[in-house]
Amino acid sequence: MFKIPYLIFVLISYTMTAQHIIPEIIKEETEKALSYYPSLKDTYIEFKFKKNIKKSTMQAQPKFGSFFRSKKNRKYVILISEVFKIADKKFLTTHIQPDVLIGWIGHELGHIMDYQNRSTLNLIWFGLKYLFSENHIVEAERAADTYAVNHGMETYILETKNFILNHADITLSYKERIIKYYLSPEEIMDLVNKRNEDLKAD
Repeated sequence: MFKIPYLIFVLISYTMTAQHIIPEIIKEETEKALSYYPSLKDTYIEFKFKKNIKKSTMQAQPKFGSFFRSKKNRKYVILISEVFKIADKKFLTTHIQPDVLIGWIGHELGHIMDYQNRSTLNLIWFGLKYLFSENHIVEAERAADTYAVNHGMETYILETKNFILNHADITLSYKERIIKYYLSPEEIMDLVNKRNEDLKAD
């Protein structure tokens, strides 16, 4: 499907800011997503391609050493699968439509917002529950969606969900996972309406 030199380019071509390390090939989409989270401007986040991520396209997590740092000095990594699978075919993640990619990244940044509000012990407990409790996965993924929507990213989050749920070739099992663990489009619009009402009240 793709040539090795292209993958080498993806993996070694990076943009580095004071706190953000971004592969050049997704620089525009990543910076767009980050623009919705001004409070993350000084938070160290590395965006890193990985050959494959089990059951997921992206994954946000604290760097290991961050468990021994204060909240404000933690470092995070967002792992991005090099490829994703539709039916029996594999496609480069970087070939996803820009708005869909922005939505995916925005969701992962929502996880980081969630992590920042947790103490070290709470964050460790959070990680253990995510590994062993399906109910906790639902709670964590819906929280990340909520952070993204409350930061004004609903258009991109909806683009990502519509891409998955309406794509004829995406496997039913993956669609069912999205339906089970994440906010539905209707729930997202309810959040938007509530946010807008709160803004009017202020």
